[in-house]
Amino acid sequence: MDYNSPNYNEMQQEQSVDIKALYYKFLSYWYLFFITIVLVMLIAFLFNKYTEPVYKVKTTVLITEEKGGLSDAQSLLGFGNITNTQKLQNQIGVLKSRSLVSRTLKSLNFNVSCFKEDNFITSEVYDESPFEVILDTSRLQPVGNVKFYVTILSDKEYRLEAEGQDLSLYNFNGFHESDKKITSLKYDKKHTFGEQLSTKEFAFRVEKTSKYDSKTSQNQRFYFVFNSLNAMISQFSGYEIEPINKEASIVEIALKGSNSQKAVDFLNRLSLEYIRQGLEKKNQIAINTIIFIDGQLGEIRDSLNTNENVLQNFRTSNQIMNLDAQSQQVYTGITELEKTKAELLVKAKYYNNLKEYIQKNKDDINGVVVPSAMGIEDPVMTQILTQLQQLYADKSERLLTAKPNNPMIQAMDQKIINTKRALTESITNIVKTSDISIKDIDGRIDELSGFFRNLPATQRQLLGIERKYKLNDAIYTYLLQKRSEAAITKASNTPDNEIVDMADPIVQEKVFPKTSLNYTIAFILGLIIPLLYILGKDYLNDKVVNKNDIEKHTNLPVIGHVLHNKHESNIVAYTSPKSAISESFRALRTNLQYMTQGKDKFTILITSTSVSEGKTFTSMNLACIYAQFDRKTLLMGYDLRKPKIYQDFGLKNTVGITSYLIGKNTLEEIIQKSPVPNLDIISAGPVPPNPAELIASPLNVKLLTELKEIYDYIIIDTPPVGIVTDAFLLIPYTDANILLVRQNLTNKKVFESIASDFEKRNVPNTTVLVNDVKPDRSGAGYGYGYGYGYGYGYGYGYGHGYGYGYYSDDAKKEDDTSMFKKLFSKS
Repeated sequence: MDYNSPNYNEMQQEQSVDIKALYYKFLSYWYLFFITIVLVMLIAFLFNKYTEPVYKVKTTVLITEEKGGLSDAQSLLGFGNITNTQKLQNQIGVLKSRSLVSRTLKSLNFNVSCFKEDNFITSEVYDESPFEVILDTSRLQPVGNVKFYVTILSDKEYRLEAEGQDLSLYNFNGFHESDKKITSLKYDKKHTFGEQLSTKEFAFRVEKTSKYDSKTSQNQRFYFVFNSLNAMISQFSGYEIEPINKEASIVEIALKGSNSQKAVDFLNRLSLEYIRQGLEKKNQIAINTIIFIDGQLGEIRDSLNTNENVLQNFRTSNQIMNLDAQSQQVYTGITELEKTKAELLVKAKYYNNLKEYIQKNKDDINGVVVPSAMGIEDPVMTQILTQLQQLYADKSERLLTAKPNNPMIQAMDQKIINTKRALTESITNIVKTSDISIKDIDGRIDELSGFFRNLPATQRQLLGIERKYKLNDAIYTYLLQKRSEAAITKASNTPDNEIVDMADPIVQEKVFPKTSLNYTIAFILGLIIPLLYILGKDYLNDKVVNKNDIEKHTNLPVIGHVLHNKHESNIVAYTSPKSAISESFRALRTNLQYMTQGKDKFTILITSTSVSEGKTFTSMNLACIYAQFDRKTLLMGYDLRKPKIYQDFGLKNTVGITSYLIGKNTLEEIIQKSPVPNLDIISAGPVPPNPAELIASPLNVKLLTELKEIYDYIIIDTPPVGIVTDAFLLIPYTDANILLVRQNLTNKKVFESIASDFEKRNVPNTTVLVNDVKPDRSGAGYGYGYGYGYGYGYGYGYGHGYGYGYYSDDAKKEDDTSMFKKLFSKS
């Protein structure tokens, strides 16, 4: 594109004019913008004021690798093949688990929620409540769609009201819903604070708290509801967990709620329960070991006490001689074998216990005692048990995001079954091997015991009693040692994860409603809504509004415009010659002079697309303007169907064009003098049955030919060309043709059709005149600076219309009524 070309400059000028016109259009609707902005800002203010606010609080937790103790994840569960991202996501799954939320809520006193109603806002008071409800957890309580309204009447008395239908009863001891239902509940009584209320539907008491203030609390309306565990889980499960960045293992837990302190308490307790749950998991193996050993110690302790008493009684009642050196050495060997046998017996019990536990527990093996806790170093069995624990751990984590019928879960179940089978077979083999070792030790003990057969009977009995005692003592000592090791491990365990920052209401963030954002949105809507209205109104408008509407639908030039008539008279060009509208007719006269190329005499035809567009008004005033030239001017009313020109001039319509064309009157008889100097008028005359035929008759051609010889200017007012074709019959005898459109009245489609008809007929010297223009700053009218001879390159170019400054309706303005009186007095 050539940016220096005249076309480009003209296009740029047109674009600037359009932008300016659009700006002034919007500016003309300033009141609409003002009203809309005030309304939407008021709505935003009321919304911000009467909407219950929602706050966001957050806490941060550091998630690290499990370490140390008998439950060390790396050594027992083989997490070496899992990435840090997977571990982090798994822990996030644990943090969002329903079980952890349930555990947290059970430890909090959220069973009762108290609310306050104030200025159309209902808000939860939580720890600011002037009273508290103490439940009788041994009784069932109603939950669901029931509210207990409390109105504090005095320092000692309150009113309790409740009403509901089809209510469920809930057990807050076991946190489960009862099968019993309440079909109807209606309660309205006065009570004193601290009084125990007990009905068949509920049981609790209401007591004042330290927040009670007689000035603010009395006559204030509160209500409270009972919350089931499922309802609370649904309410508090919406917290969000996100790592603070991609590289960190610190997660941020954020919760939104209408009561920031309650949300803070929940998040802090959730974090603590998460830490405790992890520590409990680490301690589980040590706890299982201690439980197993305690069970074994109970059995051994009884046998040890019995053997000790027997030994002591035997020594007291019998004289026992000391053993010689050889016998003492044999006795020591038997003692060592008994000690080894004791350890084998303990391990055998462990194996049998482990086998029984695995066979009975199908869902998890959290209660298993690991071999290392019992001093068993069996790498094969330890590996299999580790694999089984790994599979259970993976399955638990998968179930956080998958259903049990998921193919991956089913595949893991099959792996668990196979691993259990392998572990059971390994335990069976180990037990058989252990039994063989015990039998071997028993054989060696029997062999050594043969040495004592030569000893006295009393001595042999003593040795048998001591062997039993020392066997039980060895087992007992061994178990105590392992129990101490497990207890030390449990005491030394520390949480793998830690809370970095506790949630704090001081650093809460208000997320709804966002006051400043709402005002911003309201202000933007206050601008957009009127813009859409104005643009939509223009888009849906099918009327001619500005020159662009004409230029889009026709190539006919616009010769000018006529301003809106605010005067009482229709011949305003004569009654108010200094008005702006009169000056617009003068501009039209000048443009017509240029269009007719300076002819001394010419005939002008004025028509329109439809009725009420002002063609008669335009014809009369244009004729008056030409008469002011001091030239002979004739106004002809060719609207033979609805004649009315004569009315505004105070004339009669008894004779006219129709009476001449039917030969009833002569030319001289139909010409009437008007009150306007130099202006004669020929009215339409009586309405004929065949107006088109009369206009097409040769006598009409003769009439026009004779009149052109007499008058300098002839203005012909015709019926709308969009309704009848009379105007097309007269066009061959005219020098200029004006197609009139009226702003905000002429239909665009109709105008386009009529204008296209003119173009197809190649009607010469046809122009468009816009009537009833209301000049304003919007640019919607025609008063923004283009010349009246638009399309011809000439015209006055007065700008925003006429009469502003030089021409004024107020300067020496005569009243329209007095002007008419003068006109008719002259006539």
